Amino acid sequence: MARDQHGDRDAVRITTASASRNEEIAGRQRRYVISMTIRTICFVAAILVGEGWLRWVLVAAALLLPYFAVVMANASHSKSDDFALRPGATTHRELPTPD
Repeated sequence: MARDQHGDRDAVRITTASASRNEEIAGRQRRYVISMTIRTICFVAAILVGEGWLRWVLVAAALLLPYFAVVMANASHSKSDDFALRPGATTHRELPTPD
């Protein structure tokens, strides 16, 4: 009975498998640290540049960067090889069922 519950699911191919949880977290942390490093550089540069329009561009970048960093860190990465499996290509199971 449990076999019938899963019989109508689409096949999952190894080429579209997700990265491991640890790899995903490490990638998110790396992107976030890079974004926050750029933010810090923007703040320091805004102080060093002095008065002018460039200061306000750097301040705006430093203020808006955390939002974009969080959105980018939480963005999901899905793999797709754009290869559609043909439904009904085979009419038999590949592995024999246990008796």
